[in-house]
Amino acid sequence: MRKDIYGKAGEALATSYLKKKKYKILELNYRNQIGEIDIIAKDKKYIVFIEVKARKSRAFGDPLEVINLEKQHKIKQVAQLYLLQNKLTDKEYRFDVISILGNDDYEINHIENAFDFSEF
Repeated sequence: MRKDIYGKAGEALATSYLKKKKYKILELNYRNQIGEIDIIAKDKKYIVFIEVKARKSRAFGDPLEVINLEKQHKIKQVAQLYLLQNKLTDKEYRFDVISILGNDDYEINHIENAFDFSEF
């Protein structure tokens, strides 16, 4: 499934934003047999799995609303496989969400620890 151009632009904005915050980008559009994670980065001691949602407006709801429990579960499964494959299971990790709203004048909302990983 192809991402739309706006989604790719949102991911580029999110990547730039994270670099300014001194995150080290490890992977972009990481994909395995389970699914995809938009950005995997390192923030201090954490491996951070980041879902990016970009929308031109709130006409169809807030970008964060589409990250439901099913989507969270899928992200957790992809992350678990990434950690296993890269021998990083001893590292601390978290799940962040970045929403980008607007066109030229956009708003970035970065939520650290956006959802729980207790069942992980």
